[in-house]
Amino acid sequence: MTKQKQNTLRKQISPYEKSNTRDSIIQLITTFVPFIISWVLAYQSLSISYLLTLAFTIVGAGLLTRIFIIFHDCCHYSFFKNRKANKILGTITGILTLFPYNQWQYSHSVHHATSSNLDKRGTGDIWMMTVREYMEASFWLRLSYRLYRNPFVMLVLGPIYAFLIMNRFNRKGAKKKERINTYITNISIAGLVTLLCYTIGWEAFLLVQGPIFLISGSVGVWLFYVQHTFEDSYFEENKDWEYVKAAVEGSSFYKLPKLLQWFTGNIGFHHVHHLSPRVPNYKLEEAHNQTDPLQHVPTITLATSLRSLKFRLWDEKGKKFVGFNHIRSLSKTKNVTAETKF
Repeated sequence: MTKQKQNTLRKQISPYEKSNTRDSIIQLITTFVPFIISWVLAYQSLSISYLLTLAFTIVGAGLLTRIFIIFHDCCHYSFFKNRKANKILGTITGILTLFPYNQWQYSHSVHHATSSNLDKRGTGDIWMMTVREYMEASFWLRLSYRLYRNPFVMLVLGPIYAFLIMNRFNRKGAKKKERINTYITNISIAGLVTLLCYTIGWEAFLLVQGPIFLISGSVGVWLFYVQHTFEDSYFEENKDWEYVKAAVEGSSFYKLPKLLQWFTGNIGFHHVHHLSPRVPNYKLEEAHNQTDPLQHVPTITLATSLRSLKFRLWDEKGKKFVGFNHIRSLSKTKNVTAETKF
């Protein structure tokens, strides 16, 4: 993609970068009201059947995922036109999703500025090693990486650690406003949990909020993982890295069924979002449909996305993701070559 085409593409997407207050408020109502209802119904159903409770918590988890997308838009100042309104709503939704607003806004901004850049990994992204890095790593580093990339660790234990422990502390070098926002978020979470436990009992609270938290957390990590981990993704060293290419080639179009698309706040149009984070989630689909070049980007479906679980390393030579079995193949090839030379 030439520089001229890249500039043209960014101009084509610019009309969708303005939020609409009416649409934003409608989305708030259609998300928060059902979430509260599903939570109350889950609690009330505890006296009937826990299977029924789990059914309501699945719906609640989907709605909490949608709340996170609203939080995510607020971090980009794309949900409302007013920056202060974004900050206020972002802090509130951050309390509900266990993310300190300012802290996550910083790390996610870094992610957008460095996504698919091999020389600038480590902030706001999922740990990824190249084939060369893995082969040169120590035994313990390899073991740590294998554990980290294990689906159970990444999708179940990972969210628990991130939300309950990692997100509760300020990063090194955080500014005063960011530190205060983290303290406010933590205090508010503690107060809300205490109030609910006092009102309905800690057992009932855990039986309802536990599944909602685990399911929505796993879904969130999965979405983030799969939309940057597909076979022919885009990764380059800093000298060759280009923002637009990273957006449209390094972020996938996750084509989901309409219901799942609604619950996930259209984040499947991730290539559009990375091209312009200022496009609110409710305009992502329209921007995709009305911009021809964006309809020819890497596309994955619910079925094909499962393949990404086997992608563990980035092959710099082949320019694609590979699994750990690729390392075994390389080792065998080297051994055969060594024996032939001998």
